[in-house]
Amino acid sequence: MKRILLIVGGGIAAYKACELIRLIRGAGMAARCVLTDGGAQFVTPMTLAALSEQPVHTSLWDLKDEAEMGHIQLSRQADLVVVAPATADLVARMAGGLANDLATTLLLATDKPVLAVPAMNVRMWQHAATRRNVAQLRADGVTVMEPDEGPMACGEHGPGRLPEPAAILAAIQTALGGEGQAAGRLSGRHLLITAGPTHEPIDPVRYIANRSSGKQGFAIAAAAARAGARVTLIAGPVQLATPPGVDRVDVETAVEMAAAVDAALPADVAIMVAAVADWRVAAAGQKIKKQGGDPPRLTLNENPDILATVAGGERRPALVVGFAAETERVIDHAVAKRLRKGADWIIANDVSGDVMGGGHNLVHLVRDTGVETWERMTKEAVAERLVERIADAI
Repeated sequence: MKRILLIVGGGIAAYKACELIRLIRGAGMAARCVLTDGGAQFVTPMTLAALSEQPVHTSLWDLKDEAEMGHIQLSRQADLVVVAPATADLVARMAGGLANDLATTLLLATDKPVLAVPAMNVRMWQHAATRRNVAQLRADGVTVMEPDEGPMACGEHGPGRLPEPAAILAAIQTALGGEGQAAGRLSGRHLLITAGPTHEPIDPVRYIANRSSGKQGFAIAAAAARAGARVTLIAGPVQLATPPGVDRVDVETAVEMAAAVDAALPADVAIMVAAVADWRVAAAGQKIKKQGGDPPRLTLNENPDILATVAGGERRPALVVGFAAETERVIDHAVAKRLRKGADWIIANDVSGDVMGGGHNLVHLVRDTGVETWERMTKEAVAERLVERIADAI
């Protein structure tokens, strides 16, 4: 089992360390934490200890810790040291080779690879001093992730946000040479996932579509691959990068998606996330011209019901999960859809806001045992929790 030593720096982004620990352990690795004084202003040692099931180290001057472990051994018994969040101050002290607390002392003493994940105000990240410090760390052999760009707790916008825990986990696995992935909870399982919209042509230049971005389906595919599953992702027309370790099949129409799903079976689990168009058009062979008068009549034909077909087929996966995008009576419609389609689970969400195309989701897991409502979270976090539930169920 690979061992991660996680140094939690100060800053509001420290709360994401809790999710990162959960992901590390879900990927079959162990996590042990060092909490800086700044980090302790945002998360507690008790929280990190409960999540990691390991003692949390906070002080260089803890006699018990030094007698039993020692900062030298603590830094060398890990396979990888991860600093997340790495604040501007912590980055500067790392670059300068300081050793004035437990975190910087063990970083100076370690002989293992180090991954630093910066999180700070945009102007701090762009400051010449920080850029010099980052360059020095990289020259010293430290892997430094680029921060995400977006709104910050301070009210400003730009690069400096801590990357999502799922992205940090992927970087950890890369730093370990891909180790810690195949031993995941879904190792040996085949998951079939659909994602994105479908485009139904009206003529050679127009089509019927919806606002699905594909982000949730791609996040689930990435989480499943990190958990060790063999993943087949059937993707509608979206501009998203293929997650590492995922086999991707691109389609455009609902008919093409249905055929690709059938070709990908059998599978242990099917997760139908795609927002498949309900109807297709008897498409014209040439561009329809506007000639005045009444608009052209479009003949609509019902598309195949992919979820119901998979749930009722002879090669039915052991677990079939559907998604229900609703704008009203979300749970009522999802409960009815689960029964109508023959799915085991339905993930329901209200898409009347910015969910389609946005980065967050608030979902309800509908099963025959009842409805479980999750708090609003990133789509990556939704994906990780869903993968955990699936691993528990199969």
